Amino acid sequence: MTEQIGSITLDLSHYSGEDLYCDGQVEDELLDIAKNYAETEYQKIIEEKKSWPILYHLSHLRENIVDWIPIGKEAKVLEIGSGCGAITGALSKKAGEVVCVDLSKKRSMINAYRHSLCDNITIHVGNFKDIEPDLPADFDYIFLIGVLEYGQSYMGSDKPFEEFLSIAMKHLAKGGRIVIAIENKYGLKYFAGCMEDHLGTYFSGIENYAAGGSVRTFSRKGLEKLFAECGIQKYSFYYPYPDYKFMTALYSDAYQPGRGELSGNIRNFDRDRMLLFDEKHAFDGIVEDDLFSVFANSYEVVIGEEFEVKYVKYSNDRAPEFRIRTEICKNQNGDAIVKKHPLCEDANEHIRGIAVAYRNLLEKYEGGNLAINKCELHEEDGKVWDSFEFLEGRPLSELMDECLDREDIEGFHALFSQYIERIGYNQTFPVADFDLIFSNIMVKGDVWSLLDYEWTFGKEVEVRELAFRAIYCYLLEDERRNKLNLDIIMEKLGITEKEAEYYREQEMDFQKFVTGKYKSMPEIRNLIGRRILQPVKWLDKFTGFEEKNRVQIYEDTGNGFSEENSYFVPDAYQGEQMVEMEIRVDGNVQVLRIDPAMDSCVVHVEEMTFNGRQVPLNNKAVFYTNGKMLKPSPGAVFPTQDPNLYIKVSGLDRQAENILYVKMEVVKLPLSVAKDMALAVKKLI
Repeated sequence: MTEQIGSITLDLSHYSGEDLYCDGQVEDELLDIAKNYAETEYQKIIEEKKSWPILYHLSHLRENIVDWIPIGKEAKVLEIGSGCGAITGALSKKAGEVVCVDLSKKRSMINAYRHSLCDNITIHVGNFKDIEPDLPADFDYIFLIGVLEYGQSYMGSDKPFEEFLSIAMKHLAKGGRIVIAIENKYGLKYFAGCMEDHLGTYFSGIENYAAGGSVRTFSRKGLEKLFAECGIQKYSFYYPYPDYKFMTALYSDAYQPGRGELSGNIRNFDRDRMLLFDEKHAFDGIVEDDLFSVFANSYEVVIGEEFEVKYVKYSNDRAPEFRIRTEICKNQNGDAIVKKHPLCEDANEHIRGIAVAYRNLLEKYEGGNLAINKCELHEEDGKVWDSFEFLEGRPLSELMDECLDREDIEGFHALFSQYIERIGYNQTFPVADFDLIFSNIMVKGDVWSLLDYEWTFGKEVEVRELAFRAIYCYLLEDERRNKLNLDIIMEKLGITEKEAEYYREQEMDFQKFVTGKYKSMPEIRNLIGRRILQPVKWLDKFTGFEEKNRVQIYEDTGNGFSEENSYFVPDAYQGEQMVEMEIRVDGNVQVLRIDPAMDSCVVHVEEMTFNGRQVPLNNKAVFYTNGKMLKPSPGAVFPTQDPNLYIKVSGLDRQAENILYVKMEVVKLPLSVAKDMALAVKKLI
């Protein structure tokens, strides 16, 4: 039984007639979008809908996880768990044939409608376990993107993940590869306070799924153990960052991130999250200690022969004409090489423009102290790309950070002065790289090389403007750098505050130029409106609350009250509002003052005895306050952050040693509310 949607065939031979999982109404919405809107309209819809499912299923950034893989036009691809087709289109553009399997008919229809013009896609609807006996064993690639963790749902056996993977492997052609993308159960984001992606609970993977559930993600060791049980020996680990869903960079064992690279961590869109610590700083330490493979948020594993690509960076959160992919790979001689590829035809001119920028900058800095990384333009079979030398060394930003770490401000300014001198060579030449930020300069000994000059314009730009932008971006990337005195730098550059404000506005305009009419991912996250909860701030608030929830006793022996003759009562508060205490009062004390809190409040005295006898709270000669007394209740409202209760013990049956027992309820109030209450009491009286 089949259905035809455009050029796509839906094979329903193994469909049960009922979708066993569904996201509800949003799938109807997605189906309507797929039927009635072109792919070029999806970004606008995402921004208008402000919905996580719409973003997740329709964003073109989802394709990044497979875009980098060099699939040949003759390749035959199997995509298990194709869902609404987030990556199906990318596979269709690359491969000769794409066979999809998904449990949901509605999701498969969404996939079919959004790719209805593709004539190389077939979608099988039903459980993979039922469908796979009918599948051939000649696939060059099998993709399990966000699927392996559901193996128990597919298989239902004692070893579902091993069985799932073993069955999938039977359908590989000789020399074929399986590509798996999955969350790391020990990903740093989970330690930092993100909920587990599938269960929506905190720390589920870290706690080894003690609460149950059918979904399971794995650590690297866990995946390697799984591979060993399936007899898999050849595999390569890659590390999508910040995770595989909206990957912006891909690292490998051969190319690990450097300090300061992992700064885009607030990327959860589906749920609120806690923020227990700064993931960027934690990643810096993890990278330094060579633990990135343990704490990376996601894994992409290639089973089979490894690829030549070792690192990928995506710059496609931009206007189409600027969307590119940068990769580090090995050339035929085994040497590392850098390549930049356009991600759509609109970006071809941008790639050509980088090669032009190289020639112009080479001419500008000839005879100076800034080398320009060599760029070669390639055009072959209708494809355009740039290649660059892979330069050894350390980013200037990293050297500057080290100066700040050791409080070597003088060393920092020495590097900054060198930077100004080197980039300022031949300033009047009508070419300028606007993106001369510190991380784009590689330092090796006395050789400083400009790595990336993507944003080079054919006009003169003042050195002080370029240097200010470099400092501005440097400070924005890491708050630890705020120890720098920006005023000194501005004075050194001869920039007024008014000019600095103009440069900041110009930077905003530049970012809008790059992104075009589209919103960035952080902006979309803000539109969706998920909260970032910071327990550390709650603790600070609680600590402040504890400081205000203290009872201080002052004793006046005839010389008035003083701090020297006062003390705090430990454990006076029996909870948040109830105070109960028994204190000893020397016979020489004339007046006792009780400060029930360190904040504006209302106090209700439930009981007060002196040597076992009730204190006459209605006798103003014995008991009075600096607040407004409440009637008939024995208490007062205090429109002050220094509330006082006074007991004239000299008017009581005083002995050489006395015991005062107090039980009262203390409720904190905002000062403005306490003042209003006090005014109301005054008017009532």
